[in-house]
Amino acid sequence: MKRVIIDYKKLTTEILNLLSKKFPDGYNDKDIVTFDNHHNETIEAVEVNTKDTIYLVKVSSKLHYTMTNFDIELDKTNVLDLDLSDEVIDD
Repeated sequence: MKRVIIDYKKLTTEILNLLSKKFPDGYNDKDIVTFDNHHNETIEAVEVNTKDTIYLVKVSSKLHYTMTNFDIELDKTNVLDLDLSDEVIDD
């Protein structure tokens, strides 16, 4: 299985969907994975998986902002379109 470290700036719609489904109320401290990268920098990330890839999404305040705005936009697009063509209006 492939592991990919990704920054919030490079999140795709697919990964944002995975994050939104896994953390519908946001992530907290117990969801954060901490590790050192190859530059010996400490990285904090949350993990989401697809069939063949584990994504480690770097945690930052901007990630939270991006997820929140994505959820708001998703809610707007999921509003049901009402079809009023069959509605009978009596005058």
